[in-house]
Amino acid sequence: MRPEPGQVLHFSEDPTIERFVPHVAQTSSLGEPYVWAVGHDRCPDHWFPRACPRAMAWRGPDTTDEDVARIAGAGCGDRVHAVEYAWLQAIMDVRLYAYRLPAAGFAPIGDPPHAVVSREPVVPLGPPEPVGDLFELHEQAGIQLRVLDNLWPFWHEVTGSSMRFSGIRLRNARR
Repeated sequence: MRPEPGQVLHFSEDPTIERFVPHVAQTSSLGEPYVWAVGHDRCPDHWFPRACPRAMAWRGPDTTDEDVARIAGAGCGDRVHAVEYAWLQAIMDVRLYAYRLPAAGFAPIGDPPHAVVSREPVVPLGPPEPVGDLFELHEQAGIQLRVLDNLWPFWHEVTGSSMRFSGIRLRNARR
């Protein structure tokens, strides 16, 4: 599930949103209200239930082959997403939807950018689309999905490597 040219996506478990209004996200360290969405490259970060903690790593321009082999695994591709066993059932059961939004009016946020934001209300281009099987999406994209007892050892290895990384909802991971 990726946006078409001129679009960005917002993923949600709520299929009833008719208009996105800027707000300050509870998880944001920023105080400004935004409508949040993602472009093509960051969609896989959101192929999960909203509250699911996940640690993700992928090859960047300065990533060493050694780190890819160590973090992703030899012969396992250039990107890996890790979740905890406790979230497998939620990943299988979630009904996730993608809202297609017009890219005009959105600007990148973060350094490097991890999302796009709008400061104005946004009306979806159409009804939300069911995202479908999240495991299948990962497989089709060539993204390794790793299941761990605890994310933290993996996360510490990733953040100490030359790979690019993102962690979402890590506060929900086991301690």
